[in-house]
Amino acid sequence: MKINTTLGLLAGKLSGSILEKMGRGSTLPGKVALKFDKDILSQLAKNYEIVVITGTNGKTLTTALTVGILQEAFGPILTNPSGANMISGITTTFLRAKHSKSNRPIAVLEIDEASLSRICDYIKPSLFVVTNIFRDQMDRYGEIYTTYQMILDAIHKVPAATVLLNGDSPLFNSQTLSNPIQYYGFDTDKSEPQLAHYNTEGILCPHCHNILKYKLNTYANLGDYICEHCGFHRPPLTYAVSDLLSLTHRSSQFRIQGQDYHINIGGLYNIYNALAAVSVAGFFGVQPEVIKQGFDRSRAVFGRQETFKIGDKECTLVLIKNPVGATQAIEMIKLAPYSFSLSVLLNANYADGIDTSWIWDADFEQITQMDIPEINAGGVRHSEIARRLRVTGYPADQITEMAELKEVFQRIQQQETPHAYILATYTAMLEFREILAQEHLIEKEMH
Repeated sequence: MKINTTLGLLAGKLSGSILEKMGRGSTLPGKVALKFDKDILSQLAKNYEIVVITGTNGKTLTTALTVGILQEAFGPILTNPSGANMISGITTTFLRAKHSKSNRPIAVLEIDEASLSRICDYIKPSLFVVTNIFRDQMDRYGEIYTTYQMILDAIHKVPAATVLLNGDSPLFNSQTLSNPIQYYGFDTDKSEPQLAHYNTEGILCPHCHNILKYKLNTYANLGDYICEHCGFHRPPLTYAVSDLLSLTHRSSQFRIQGQDYHINIGGLYNIYNALAAVSVAGFFGVQPEVIKQGFDRSRAVFGRQETFKIGDKECTLVLIKNPVGATQAIEMIKLAPYSFSLSVLLNANYADGIDTSWIWDADFEQITQMDIPEINAGGVRHSEIARRLRVTGYPADQITEMAELKEVFQRIQQQETPHAYILATYTAMLEFREILAQEHLIEKEMH
């Protein structure tokens, strides 16, 4: 081993140990190690079988569900649970790995789309999982085609790796790959081909550029699509949801390959994440009963329908970061069988994307159909989200603007209704969780 690699390992592990004793999480250990040896990740990852999970929405939850299943099957799994998904975060994850006695050490890693190609210079996954691609942080990622090319650049570096794609996304069937490919998707009730909603992105046929139609449209541009002009259509699915058995704001029950599964997370969009996890389990030969045990232990993670109490108020924190994700979150809270206050926290820091115009494409109009007695508009861009919510037709005198998230916390504590939903962009979610941790309402996430 090179001397700079040895020094990097020692320095990285030492900084990680100090931070752990201080009760703090950080990607600093990875940054320190990379300063000594920019290629150190190759050494750290060389003995692992690696699953990479990437895409716009659903990476963190898909990773958590997958890890839950594989832990049931194989024991401890190395992962980055807080979503530190760039090269310093991935390096930190491997530095923190405990010595594994397993003959088959497995790492399941959530990796940022824009970082994936660079990271694949140092790791060789056996499986890539791509959840979806929607418009997101366009100042950083560009259009959906640019984002997909970032992912393809990584996949091309590992031609032997299997690629597990969301078959319901037309984008993922637009180019031919040399890798082995498997698809997952929904195969529930069909109809005659129909157009998607007029405000849907990514619905042009990649071959002839006519507008696609859908025999089944789950949400956004996902579903069983067909181009009636040239015949382009969804590929055969390796893994499919055949029946939706129950869908609530807190849980879902569905059938895949003749097996019934249940997850403790609400919303149609999260069934895709569960389906991806089942598909990974299939790749590893895990049996349905083990998958069910993994799901039974699953809970919402790190701001993805995370629940806690503020005083006697039952609260749920949901990350939103782009139009499709926000709309699906709104669809999910609409299933709640009770009234609730709503807080929408909008920041525009680098990790959120500095362009907040996406809020106008999210279907906030649905809030007028819900029993919401009051709304808190918070965060750095509180005035923008307040304006967006007023435009829906929701009563302006029931919307309160607050720049400081501590004020939002205090207002929830004092509200009359016993339930609250908090929709927050990434850095606003982190800031609100920090307040909750200071109040000892949740455990601080090590990230």
